[in-house]
Amino acid sequence: MYAKMVSASVFGIDGLIVEVEVDISNGLPAFEIVGLPDSAVREARDRVRAAVKNSGVSFPLQRITTNLAPADIKKEGSGFDLAIAIGVLIASEQLKPEVSMDRMLLVGELALDGSLRPLNGILPMVMAAKEAGIEQVMLPLDNSEEGALVDGMRVLPVESLQQAIRFFRGEWQPDWQPQTKEQEESSFPHDFADVQGQAHVKRAMEVAAAGGHNLLLIGPPGSGKTMLARRIPSILPNMSLQEALEVTKICSIAGLTADRGRLIRERPFRSPHHTISQAGLVGGGAIPKPGEVSLAHRGVLFLDELPEFSKSALEVLRQPLEDHEVTVGRARAVFTFPAEFMLVASMNPCPCGYFGYEEDRSCTCTPHQVGRYRSKISGPLLDRIDIHIEVPKVDYKTLSSPVRGESSAEIRKRVNQAREIQRERYKGRGGISNSSMSPDDISRYCRLDAPSRQILKQAFDTLGLSARAHDRILKVARTIADLAGNEMIQMEHIAEAIQYRTLDRKFWE
Repeated sequence: MYAKMVSASVFGIDGLIVEVEVDISNGLPAFEIVGLPDSAVREARDRVRAAVKNSGVSFPLQRITTNLAPADIKKEGSGFDLAIAIGVLIASEQLKPEVSMDRMLLVGELALDGSLRPLNGILPMVMAAKEAGIEQVMLPLDNSEEGALVDGMRVLPVESLQQAIRFFRGEWQPDWQPQTKEQEESSFPHDFADVQGQAHVKRAMEVAAAGGHNLLLIGPPGSGKTMLARRIPSILPNMSLQEALEVTKICSIAGLTADRGRLIRERPFRSPHHTISQAGLVGGGAIPKPGEVSLAHRGVLFLDELPEFSKSALEVLRQPLEDHEVTVGRARAVFTFPAEFMLVASMNPCPCGYFGYEEDRSCTCTPHQVGRYRSKISGPLLDRIDIHIEVPKVDYKTLSSPVRGESSAEIRKRVNQAREIQRERYKGRGGISNSSMSPDDISRYCRLDAPSRQILKQAFDTLGLSARAHDRILKVARTIADLAGNEMIQMEHIAEAIQYRTLDRKFWE
């Protein structure tokens, strides 16, 4: 006898619909799974056999062949267990479901006692099923809220294989309803109100958050670079529904969703250690998984002590910073991961940290050591960072002042207003920010008057800026004008944007 189920797995960051075909024929008892299964899929034979026996039904002592189609794509994970088990029972005529199995998705990992364990990546699987015209999904109870995030899909949560069998026999119907979770007000452990001084740095961070611009903090040890960077999430703009779904989808695949039924509304903040590899940063593996740049999609990738990262790892950032996506090629397929993130990096001016700040402590580095330290940050990578800002040491008087600075909530309000202007400006284009403007957008929205053009020309010649740096100055100036509520870029906006590029020469010549 023959049976066909519909299941799914994760392929890259998208769901892959897989047809699970089960054929039972006479012969010596055997259980084979074909269709390029990995070790976890092949081990489903033992899990399914034990789960079927422990669920009050018989496991057929015949030759069982299970095919996972398409057969030329490698399958991984344990989510096919439920579909294989139901397929075996239908093919052995122990189940005769009245529902159409072509219109139902079955995913879930079976324990040996027949209970169902939750899976990672349920959201992209259910999203792929909806696109394929599938109307309902049977999945583990712990994944039910996550599956219900996809509108228009009927979710059938089950706790065990025995419960699924009762459903297909018409003996039981789930009475589960998705819980309506109110959006909680975001709370952050760090607030800019705690930062004493550094007004110019906080202004640069506000501009960076408002336009999604990359930011480099340079200063001596203890000046507050890391402390300031960790407060950036508290001023990032609110996410749209589409952005929240994108972030939740990636976190689901990576197993980073603490609450499986909650739509992630806070922008991610990723801070990998400097020993991270190229694959860990941009993604990799036999079947590539998202790297840190994709886990930071729609959020912040913070690289603390930037020169301590390997030069090869830093250079792989050049493509995602420019294209906002990562393309990883393998023998059987090419994977594209989204990577629209805001890069925030910090570094010392030299290995000891005091070059250029001799009023605090004398620099002990030789010119060769300083040059080798800075050479890890290549010109092309530096060129892709919109804002470079010095973070000087704070004096005691400022540090001990009882006067608190502006709160993150007040700054975030201005950032949201600037992002709303950008959403209207680029309406219908996926919510891009000023940092993602195309050359056509720059020529259309970044027009300058004669005095502004003269200032920009002088800076271009004096600082020896590249064409890319020229465009990035215009993008930053556009964001500064949005924060000021001005439709046209004015002279003071372009002057402030140029100030954020002066470190190109001060530190690298």
